Amino acid sequence: MGDPLAIQKVIDRLMDGTVRIPGFQRSFVWPPQKAALLMDSLYKQYPVGTILLWRTGQRLKRENRLGVFTLPEPQKDYPIDYVLDGQQRLTSIFMTFQRALQSGVEDPDVWLPIYYDFDAEEDAQDSRFVALAEAEVDPRRHFPLATFFDPVGFSTATRALDEKKHNEIVHVQQRFLTALLPVQTFEAEDRASVAIVFERVNRMGIPLDTYQLLTAWTWSDEFDLQKRFEDLAEEIEEFGFNDVGDDSDLMMRCCAAVLQHDPSPTSLVDMHGGEVRDRFAVVESAIKRSVDFLRSNFHVRHVKFLPYSNLIVPLAAFFSIDPGRSVTNSQREMLTKWFWRSCLTHRYSGNPQRNIKNDIEEAVCLRKGETSSLGDVAFDISESYFLENAFNLRTVATKTLILLLASLRPKSFLSGELVDLDNALAEPNRREFHHCFPRAYLQGSHDSKRINALANIAMISRSENREISKKAPSVYRDLMPVEIDDIKASALLPDALFEDDFDKFVTERASLLAGLARRKAGGE
Repeated sequence: MGDPLAIQKVIDRLMDGTVRIPGFQRSFVWPPQKAALLMDSLYKQYPVGTILLWRTGQRLKRENRLGVFTLPEPQKDYPIDYVLDGQQRLTSIFMTFQRALQSGVEDPDVWLPIYYDFDAEEDAQDSRFVALAEAEVDPRRHFPLATFFDPVGFSTATRALDEKKHNEIVHVQQRFLTALLPVQTFEAEDRASVAIVFERVNRMGIPLDTYQLLTAWTWSDEFDLQKRFEDLAEEIEEFGFNDVGDDSDLMMRCCAAVLQHDPSPTSLVDMHGGEVRDRFAVVESAIKRSVDFLRSNFHVRHVKFLPYSNLIVPLAAFFSIDPGRSVTNSQREMLTKWFWRSCLTHRYSGNPQRNIKNDIEEAVCLRKGETSSLGDVAFDISESYFLENAFNLRTVATKTLILLLASLRPKSFLSGELVDLDNALAEPNRREFHHCFPRAYLQGSHDSKRINALANIAMISRSENREISKKAPSVYRDLMPVEIDDIKASALLPDALFEDDFDKFVTERASLLAGLARRKAGGE
C-alpha cells in the first residue's frame, strides 16, 4: 500500500504525465451525475475505494486519453504509474477541478460541470452536489467546484456571497483540500502479470465485458486486441462490412469460433494470452475470407442485407481450418445449402446459441473432409412465405428475398440492362426495391398487407419507379423493350402481371419465388 494522495497531488501527477491511462483500459463511462455523487462522498468523508497503480520504467506504445483530455507528455524520465483500477474516479476528479487544459468537448452526455447546492438539505443519503448545464445554473444557489483548487478563482467566485454562504463554502472547500485518496502501487515489468492483476481486480469490482477482459489478458507491447479489431474493421469497410468490424461482440464470437470452436466469447478467457496473440492472424484471415465468400456467392454487398450477422461465425470457423486451401465444389454446395436454409427457416432467430455452436462444429467437420450435417437443416418453404411476409428492410424475410432476387442477376424493367448489383446493394437506403403492381394503382382495391407482400416486390431503380408511377402494368409494358422474356425470367414475373390481375399475379409469383427458394436450398 502506498501513501495516500491529496486531490491536488493527483491533479499535479496527471498534469506532469507521470500518471497515465493504459491502452487496454475502457473509456470514461460515468455519467455526470455519478461523478457528482463521488464529490458528495469525498465531502462526507465516505470511503471511495483504493486507486491501483502499476509502476513501470517503460512507456506503453498505446495509451488512452483521460476522459476528454489528452494528457501531457512526462516532464522527466522516471517511472510512470499506469491506472489499473480507479480510472473513473480519477477522471471525474480531474475533470471537476483542473483548469489548465481545455477539452474542446461540450457534450452533456459526456461531462457537465459540478456545483455545490446551497439549498440542498444536509443529509447523510442525499447529495449536495449536482452536475448542471450552464443554462441550469443559479449563481445564488450553485457554487462551481472548478474553483476549489484555484485561489484566485475561488476568491472571485465568493465575493458575491453573503457571510453565511461564504463561511459554508470555505468549509466545503477545506474538505476537498484535505481529502486523501488511498493508493496502492503495484510494481512489475512482466506484462502478463499486469494483465492478470487488471482482469482480477475488475472482476471483483465493476464487471468488465469479455472484450475488455480479453483485451487486458492478451495485451503486450506488440499486440493490442482493440487495435487489431480496429484495423480489421477498416479492411472490410470497403466491402460494405464496416458494421461487422465495429461490432465487438460479433468479432468476439468469430474469434471464439476460430480459436475454441465455440460461439461464446467467455470460452476465450480460459485461453493463454500468448496463444490468442499467436493465432490471431488466423482469426483475421478467416473473417476476411468469410466476407469474401458472402459477397461472391450470395451477392451480400452490405452487411445490412445479410439476414443474420451471426452467419459469419460458422463461416469463420470453416475458413480457419487449413486457411490456404480453396473451397471444394462439394463444400461450396453444402455451405450454400446451409446458408439458404438458415435464412429461410429463421434458424438464428430468438436464442440461437445452440444452433450456432452446432453449425460451427459441423462447419469444421466439413472443412476437414469429415462427415458433416451442416446443410441438413429441416426445411419447408411454401408460397405463404412470400404472401404473408410484408416488405420491410429490417426483417430476415425481406433480406432473404433481396438476396434471392439478386441471385437471378435481374435486368432493369424499362431498359433491359443488367442491374448493377454493386450499386443497388451498396446501401440499404438506396430504395432500389419497389412494387411490381404500383402501390398507388392498387390503393383502395386491396389491403396494404397484400400490396406490400414480398411477392409484389422486385428490383426496380428509383428513377424507373418514378417513371412507372401509378400506371397499370399493361400500361407501363409499353415503356419496356418489345422482347421482355429475359426481363421476366430475371425477376420471376408471370404473364399475369401484364393482364392487370393482381391476385392471380401475386399468387403465381409467390409460387415462382418458393420454387426458387427450394432450388437454392437444395429442396428439389
